Amino acid sequence: MKNFQQNLLIVLALGLCGLCVYQWYGQTAQRVQIEKLNQAVYEKASAIQGYTNSLHALDGQIAQMDARLSELKENVKTNDQLVLIQKREIARLQSANEGLTNEIAEYKKGLATLEAKLKDAYDGIKKQNEAIKELVAQRDEFIAKFNDSVKDRNGVVAKYNELVDKVTKQQNGAAKQ
Repeated sequence: MKNFQQNLLIVLALGLCGLCVYQWYGQTAQRVQIEKLNQAVYEKASAIQGYTNSLHALDGQIAQMDARLSELKENVKTNDQLVLIQKREIARLQSANEGLTNEIAEYKKGLATLEAKLKDAYDGIKKQNEAIKELVAQRDEFIAKFNDSVKDRNGVVAKYNELVDKVTKQQNGAAKQ
């Protein structure tokens, strides 16, 4: 009976040693997995930081573009005022021309002067129309860039949401284990 108890004690001691080795191996595997998860979280956090920095840079660019757009709108207003002033000037010149119809010599001289001023006014209007067309093209280009920027931001948000979902799933999976 004494040998049986000694053998039983030896078997239990070896079983306990085996259980300790198994637990040690399991904990080592868990630590490796935790380290991998920590590395993944670090990489995701640095990616998020990079996205945040690029968003701040894009916000600055948008603010600059908004300021430029405001400046261009002010130029358009000024050009509209100049067109109105020129139209008034043309109307004034036409009434002056009607007043000069009494004298033929003065009429011819006034007519030549009026034609020269009208030509200058029309050239100015043409230049302003070209400038307005250019401003419209720049505005359309800005709007296209703005829409592209919004699409890029939406893509970043979608990626961020996917990352958050993955991290949440991984944390929930780790919590269940």
